Amino acid sequence: MPKIQYYGYNKCGTCRKAAKWLEAHGVEYIENAIVDNPPSQATLKKILASGKYELKDLFNKSGVQYRELNMKDKLPTLSKADAIKLLASNGKLIKRPIVTDGTNHTVGFKEDDFKATWS
Repeated sequence: MPKIQYYGYNKCGTCRKAAKWLEAHGVEYIENAIVDNPPSQATLKKILASGKYELKDLFNKSGVQYRELNMKDKLPTLSKADAIKLLASNGKLIKRPIVTDGTNHTVGFKEDDFKATWS
């Protein structure tokens, strides 16, 4: 099985819960600091191509950057390509954590999704 990539932020409670869940279930992963090393455009495109998530699901709607950049109003006018480019260049805009093995993906932490995807 390919190595699992985990994109999170260590000051985020949801990310800590997700990491704890993965560790408790013996899931090995490579940790990526989402702010310093956000997922690539290719990774984000794969997540969208899976059909499980829509573009708006990838945005951290409760984040400071989302509000400061007025993304609520800008998002509907951005092309998909521009939105993906923006996300790949600004980890603070991305909903976290993102966990992916290249085929399976989870965005955010819902225990049921983790159980279904990573068990």
